[in-house]
Amino acid sequence: MAQQTGIIPLVGTLNGINFYYLNGKPIARKAGGGFTKKAIKTKASMQRVRENANEFGHCSAVNKAFRSALAPFYKGYRFTHFHSRLMGLFTRIKVLDTTHKRGERCVADGIGQAHGLQLIQQFNYTPACDVRQVLPFEFGVSDTDLALSITDFEIEQVDFVEGATHVALTYGVLDFDSDSLNYALHLAPPLVLDRSYVGSTVTLEPDTLPSGVGTALCVLGVRFYQEVDGALYVLNAKDSVGIAILKCL
Repeated sequence: MAQQTGIIPLVGTLNGINFYYLNGKPIARKAGGGFTKKAIKTKASMQRVRENANEFGHCSAVNKAFRSALAPFYKGYRFTHFHSRLMGLFTRIKVLDTTHKRGERCVADGIGQAHGLQLIQQFNYTPACDVRQVLPFEFGVSDTDLALSITDFEIEQVDFVEGATHVALTYGVLDFDSDSLNYALHLAPPLVLDRSYVGSTVTLEPDTLPSGVGTALCVLGVRFYQEVDGALYVLNAKDSVGIAILKCL
């Protein structure tokens, strides 16, 4: 590849040389090179490209289904770079699959590994609104009814964002199958608390329990609201919407 010189830069192919612009600069390079659709599908040297493409497509499908499953926790809000950050997560989990050969590795087998579950649980889904910092308490999840309990709750310790008068806690158990991409979300009734809340215990219990669709993920969502003339309005700043996975089963 070489940069063109001359008064009038060329665009097109002439005598086996491609002339084109790259980042605003006129470039010349030998035509061909092999990255054609047919070459990618058939050439032995493109085997790694095909493997990467297969696994990338799989992770992308898991990503889409996962974001759809979590949508009730951030309804009406659009995260910046959420898709790309989750792609990084699922790519790392996919690499943990030791059952399938390269090109066929899958997220489901990665999650089946202990470290895969750790990655899911420890991932910071919303860095601008870190749930564990907003709610600096101990979270307890019952092994029987999967209810979430916070027994040392103090409203004064909640990190309210600017302008917020209320915080809403949404808790649910996501039954997610990263193989079939089927899922079911079992939600508890949301709890909305204002700054004058005096209770020291918070309990959120799902109305239904997972039936074994896939991996059970205990998810806690946080959203902030502002009260104006007796009505609550959701705040959609980037630090006003948070999601965390508290436990994987």
